[in-house]
Amino acid sequence: MQPEKRYSQMTEHELKQEIAALTEKARKAEQMGMVSEFAVLERKAVMAKAYLLDPEAFKPGEIYEIEGDPGSYFKIDYINGVFAWGYRLNSGEKDEALPISMLKMVK
Repeated sequence: MQPEKRYSQMTEHELKQEIAALTEKARKAEQMGMVSEFAVLERKAVMAKAYLLDPEAFKPGEIYEIEGDPGSYFKIDYINGVFAWGYRLNSGEKDEALPISMLKMVK
């Protein structure tokens, strides 16, 4: 059996296939009431999606809305790979890392 590839080693096509497979598995887990399995699969899909994005499109000092958490905003201090390091506005917590796929521009 071949070891699994890291997302960073996958092609765009492989990443899209992986996201589709994870999304389908998550849908089935949700239907079966497997809440923790659903959450794990959903997080894996979010990570895979991050590798489809250009980290340079996310700028330190900018504020982004957190995907799936309406009304929550994140200010980027710096980018490391596909992670944005910074903090959620109004939380007081510092140095949190979010996959860039969880961030969307505030209009």
